Amino acid sequence: MLADLPADSSVERHRLWARLDGAVAAHPTPLPTPLAVVDLDAFDANADDLVRRAAGKPLRVASKSVRVPDLLRRVLARPGFEGVLSYTLAEALWLEEQGISDDLVVAYPTVDREALARLVASPQAADRITLMVDDVAHLEVVDSVRSSTAVPVRVALDVDAGLRLGPSHVGPKRSPLLEVEDVVSLARAVVDRPGFRLVGVMTYEGQVAGVPDVVPTQRAKSLVVRQLKAASVSQLGVRRRDIADALADLVDLEFWNAGGSGSVETSAADLVVTEIAAGSGLLVPTLFDHYRSFRPRPAAFFGLPVTRRPSERVATVHGGGLVASGATGADRLPTPWAPAGLELTSLEGAGEVQTPLTGPTAARLRIGDLVWFRHAKSGELFEHTTSAHLLAGDALVGQTPTYRGHGLAF
Repeated sequence: MLADLPADSSVERHRLWARLDGAVAAHPTPLPTPLAVVDLDAFDANADDLVRRAAGKPLRVASKSVRVPDLLRRVLARPGFEGVLSYTLAEALWLEEQGISDDLVVAYPTVDREALARLVASPQAADRITLMVDDVAHLEVVDSVRSSTAVPVRVALDVDAGLRLGPSHVGPKRSPLLEVEDVVSLARAVVDRPGFRLVGVMTYEGQVAGVPDVVPTQRAKSLVVRQLKAASVSQLGVRRRDIADALADLVDLEFWNAGGSGSVETSAADLVVTEIAAGSGLLVPTLFDHYRSFRPRPAAFFGLPVTRRPSERVATVHGGGLVASGATGADRLPTPWAPAGLELTSLEGAGEVQTPLTGPTAARLRIGDLVWFRHAKSGELFEHTTSAHLLAGDALVGQTPTYRGHGLAF
């Protein structure tokens, strides 16, 4: 059946093109571009799949991979999702004020003194938001904005979860907390310091969660990636147990956060871990297309109109330069997705004001047609638009503000 086809099959992508175009054509008013659309059917199916993969452990939604308040509300209302993994303290404060969540963990250390002053001035916010630290200096920044320790600040330790192979380190360069004694030393500093409560630990294994491992055009590399992932999971399991045992004599932790959309199963299988972070698996950007652990269901798209036909073999759309963050490379460019059979050119790529497209389908496109793209990284699409249109079935059923639409820049 067509419904069982892979999401990247040509037939399925042509069906998506017809579905999106039909929904836009049926809308009562013209819609500006770039036109961001979230497929709620795919979004909900992805949420269900994440819960299944978590095998009973709660999922903390990574807000940076969503950046649309109503979508955060939608997923947090589903069984299996509990709390938000925020990316800045200012964002966490806003989400708490809006009532979107009363359980927020800031994933990265902060030195935002204005936001910290707001946090320590609000007993309610301080009770609902947990800061991430990996250095005593982070505690000192908090103390620099307050004259009293009457309002305790919740903190969690960000512990390095990379794979160590001799002198080499494979994984995100996040934390200096590498050895058990380093973790215990900082934990003791937190426990002994007035005005702080040590409540959690994070061990984010980005080299497992954030790297595709079944890329069709990179079979040899994918094999190496899978081997590195297996070694990382094994090594990290031992390190987590050692750290947990050492901390048990010092503090009773409320949570141990780990993982991401690409490592839900292995993170959940670790008995030390109490919750899994996930966000990209809800919208599924192109960087998450090639994982053994789950079947991608793309849920976020942006449409651009064809404005030129330089030749019979080329169709040019207006705009398109929505390039993802990270190490520069072709994988950070948006992908023309629907209809199938379109490619960026090597000379111009995705341009600020125009993007030429080639491929067998280009000849079929007319001026005014919409071409639908996928962004490379989840959430970042919504930094380029103030609203997201919501697709359910074959119809656009609503429009909702992104963070930018709320006038927010976190």
